[in-house]
Amino acid sequence: MKNYFKGRHFQKDIILVAVGYYLRFSLSYRDLVEILRDRGIEVHHTTIMRWVHHYGPIFKLLWRKQQHAISQSWRMDETYLKIKGRWYYFYRAIDNHGLILDFELRRHRDYQSAYHFLKRLLTTYDRPDCLVTDQYGATLKAIKQVIKNGLLAKGNHQCSK
Repeated sequence: MKNYFKGRHFQKDIILVAVGYYLRFSLSYRDLVEILRDRGIEVHHTTIMRWVHHYGPIFKLLWRKQQHAISQSWRMDETYLKIKGRWYYFYRAIDNHGLILDFELRRHRDYQSAYHFLKRLLTTYDRPDCLVTDQYGATLKAIKQVIKNGLLAKGNHQCSK
């Protein structure tokens, strides 16, 4: 993580603490300013906001890679939701204990959406022993492409209603 902090005015540890507190606890930027001020560090709340915007996605990616699924049996499905008068498709993957591995909102329910979600899911986590999906044609086409790319073994996929 040394390259992420190159050229920053504040030390890496201060940035890690501020962004970590913001992401872990429901604190405002001004609350973090007070916490850091108590420790002798003067930081403006917009600086912390910039840190969160810059380092938040990086932390999320690193935490996601370290978080392993408890189970190697996954279920993937999609449903539709109406949000502010528009219909969206909600893709999600859960393990057999009910823990959500990943989710995504998409405008369309098609091959591209299913493939994008599957590819991200399989590159973030290791290969599952069993991936259960519905029998929707676009999802099956995406599964075939993922198997062809080597991200999933052919025997690890099952269909269910």
